[in-house]
Amino acid sequence: MERFLKAYAGLEANPWGRRGLALLAGLAAALAHPPFGVLPGLLGFAVILRLADRDAARPLAFGFSIGWFAGLGYFALSVWWVTEAFLVDAASHGWMAPFALVLLAGGLALFWGGGVWLYRAIRPQGIGRVVVFAGALALFEWIRGHVFTGFPWNLPGEAWRAGGAPSQAAALVGAYGLTWITVLLAASPAVAATAPRRAARGVAAAALAGLALLYAGGFWRLATAPPPRDQAPVVRIVQADIDQKDKWRPENLDLIFGEYLELSARAPAAGRTPDLVIWPEGALPAVLDDLLAPGQPYPEALNAAFAPGQVLMLGANRVDVGPGGGFDYFNTLVAFERQETGGLRVLGVYDKHRLVPFGEYLPLGDLMTRLGLRSLVHMPEDFTAGPPPAPLTLAGLPVVQPLICYEALFPRFAAGAAARAGVRPEWILNVSNDAWFGATSGPLQHLNLASYRAIEEGLPLVRSTPTGVSGVIDSRGRLAEDAHLGLGARGVIDAPLPAPAAPTLFARFGNWGFAIMLLISASMAVGAFIRRGQ
Repeated sequence: MERFLKAYAGLEANPWGRRGLALLAGLAAALAHPPFGVLPGLLGFAVILRLADRDAARPLAFGFSIGWFAGLGYFALSVWWVTEAFLVDAASHGWMAPFALVLLAGGLALFWGGGVWLYRAIRPQGIGRVVVFAGALALFEWIRGHVFTGFPWNLPGEAWRAGGAPSQAAALVGAYGLTWITVLLAASPAVAATAPRRAARGVAAAALAGLALLYAGGFWRLATAPPPRDQAPVVRIVQADIDQKDKWRPENLDLIFGEYLELSARAPAAGRTPDLVIWPEGALPAVLDDLLAPGQPYPEALNAAFAPGQVLMLGANRVDVGPGGGFDYFNTLVAFERQETGGLRVLGVYDKHRLVPFGEYLPLGDLMTRLGLRSLVHMPEDFTAGPPPAPLTLAGLPVVQPLICYEALFPRFAAGAAARAGVRPEWILNVSNDAWFGATSGPLQHLNLASYRAIEEGLPLVRSTPTGVSGVIDSRGRLAEDAHLGLGARGVIDAPLPAPAAPTLFARFGNWGFAIMLLISASMAVGAFIRRGQ
């Protein structure tokens, strides 16, 4: 231990050593997220705060570099799975993989650099500086989730396993508020280590009390989950385990369609025919309009495979004529009902509203195209964003809010849709194509992040992916042990739809709790300015 402390002190004494320590601290913090779940890694925020407090006389740019290196470590480990998407079609996109990781992690790290820069600019003193640090970093995480369409992947507040006790605080203050709380608690040891003994004890006691409250409140909420629905609809999730490298080969269409059809028509284990069958995002390697065109065998096969009254919700790509006369392509979820008299009736259509930059569309498309870049979408053109989202009302089924893939990252996305429509959904459906990311950490992290939307809204969430993880998640964010399929599994999940809970405080008031936290941090910052001016 003594040797370790000496080595640490030697690194901390050198400017580049401090940057290296910041990089390691960011890596440690990222280890708290799935699939690692190393919660002590969150103490990396204490190291970042300690490094940010060193050499207050150095230029603010040095503080930015500490935050940037910490963010680089955090995001490199958090988003390395993105390279898998470029290897699906390695001949066309493989060369982009290392550049994509460097640019994405380095770009996201700019927000952490901004957070530490702001903290250094305020120059707070005393034990209250941890509150300022939490506010500065959480503010820039909120900005990360909104600027340039936003990319709120692995917010520090979402490091807690969804469905566990600490994660339940998201029902009160959302993922951004929980980020403020997480950074505050995790960075507190840096203040306790440098404060006078009495103050240090107070900081340690307050941090432990806050952590205990986080767990106690979470356990109470988990114990008060709503009981199962009476006569709950039975949902069947189909996971065909089709590798992304095989999926978009046109010659595989009949094979893939047959896989989904066979799984959909399986006899239910419990004897009750599913009311609703769900296929994941972009399930088939064809445009929906071509599949359903006159003379195609697919509508008749669907008609034969489903019972009258059954509903199929199918993730697909569709094409429409745009305002200029050209074609617009949409990433779509379509609900069909098998009619009593035969044939399929369209009950509802949801077009993805929040598209993935570089995956589904190219920002600055003309410039990027001239540079030789193109989006990863398997369409002649980029996708077009659908209209602002709204819940779907399907005959005989509870009102649902669809979230296609990336949309499940965004707090308040479902609540905003409900407010616009004036109707609260009773459940959330997240269809996603995580096959892009293979057997990496990406699908496991995506599951965790999507589950936070269930906690925030107090709504059950059903998740359907082609290669895992698919499953049924209750209004507390818990993945049902007997109703999920892991990575690389093929099969179906038949499960009753869990009951919704009453609207949470976050669903009703949004980020007001987070705003109050930022005001607390701002008041500490103002106090620092006043004391410095005296």
